[in-house]
Amino acid sequence: MKYIIAVVKPHRLEDIRTALTAMGVEGLTVSDVKGFGRQKGHSEVYRGAEYQVDFVPKVKLEIAIAASEVTKVIEAICGAAKTDRIGDGKIFVLDLEDAVRVRTGETGAAAI
Repeated sequence: MKYIIAVVKPHRLEDIRTALTAMGVEGLTVSDVKGFGRQKGHSEVYRGAEYQVDFVPKVKLEIAIAASEVTKVIEAICGAAKTDRIGDGKIFVLDLEDAVRVRTGETGAAAI
């Protein structure tokens, strides 16, 4: 099993969810997060005053899947999240040792 963490632009979330649902991904956790990468934030003007935004709003997606599905899930996320601009995001893939469904006690891939 694998655990995928993707940090992407918030306005791409619905397209990503649609792409993942279409390929059969049944579960997804989404969190609003802030951070910065190479762009190091940006300047904005509000009521005539310019100020620096150091942390850019993003969404973090967390997905637990079978190892055989990793490539397809990454391709779906990249296809839906890509805008060809700085700040499109990052995807991290980690090994997932175990999972337990609390309601039934199922473990491993059956719990996903």
